[in-house]
Amino acid sequence: MRRSMMALALGLGMGSFHIGGRVIEITGQPIKEVVFTPGGVPAKMDPNGKYQVEQMYVQYFLPQNRRGKLPLLLWHGGGLTGVTYETKPDGGEGWLTYFIRKGWDTYISDAVERGRAGWTNTLKGDPLFLPVGDPWERFRIGPPGSWNEDKAKRASYPGVQFPIEAYAQFMKQAVPRWLTTDEQIVAAYIELVDKVCPCVVLVHSQSGSFGYKVLEARPEKVKALVAVEPTLGGDRNKVDAIKGTPILVLYGDNAKDHPRWSKIRQGGVDYAAVLKSAGGSIDVVDLPDVGIKGNSHMVMMDKNSDMVADVIQKWLVGKGLAD
Repeated sequence: MRRSMMALALGLGMGSFHIGGRVIEITGQPIKEVVFTPGGVPAKMDPNGKYQVEQMYVQYFLPQNRRGKLPLLLWHGGGLTGVTYETKPDGGEGWLTYFIRKGWDTYISDAVERGRAGWTNTLKGDPLFLPVGDPWERFRIGPPGSWNEDKAKRASYPGVQFPIEAYAQFMKQAVPRWLTTDEQIVAAYIELVDKVCPCVVLVHSQSGSFGYKVLEARPEKVKALVAVEPTLGGDRNKVDAIKGTPILVLYGDNAKDHPRWSKIRQGGVDYAAVLKSAGGSIDVVDLPDVGIKGNSHMVMMDKNSDMVADVIQKWLVGKGLAD
């Protein structure tokens, strides 16, 4: 109902599809007798056969007042889904709604092995799932050592913009992730780009590396890349191939000083220097340096997220990609 009301209010066309993946075949397995519903009638289940795996889920929103000149693709980070950009944990409007209101055809996805894309037992390795307290420090809501099960003893960074009162709600959207599926995820993203682009791609965290890889594979189709706290930059040996695409990289508060994020940020800064030296266009913005303070790693969920989105929107307009 909420999405239907939003579509009505914003004048949207909307829909969804799955893309990517492959068909595999399982053989040599014994036939099992399965009771699908407790108390139900048993059924024989033959697990041998062909299976569809490694697909990605995509939902799109097409506003009538289109002002973005290309589709905008929103890609989420590790252990998360496209919900990252939807309603914020505190109930506020997320970047999905922001960019729709700005007139962008917007595509939001659940990557391979996440959310509505689904997963199978053919994935290699064990899934990784973060304990409830882990993102509090990993995502720079509070400094190292600040998490405590007792809310009264839990510390956060001074002035943090993440809605800490909604932290439990945020953790309900966390999902398992695998460490062995990057190749499959990138393959699905490339297929998505081939289907709907030329476009602008906006990535966050883990998908930062995916954004660069897809840009390197399809530099003629990705017309701009916005990387929000990417965990990795691109391939330094491929900068000549992507130097025609403008890139914006954003970092929030405490990224320069955090024991882990300072190294991640420095890697991004070093990559930007290599790309610039090759003639590329890349802007690295530390949000506190432009007067936007208090942002955690989950920038799009922070209370001042619209201020950050304004920076992105202004940059895209400046690149001639939106009116």
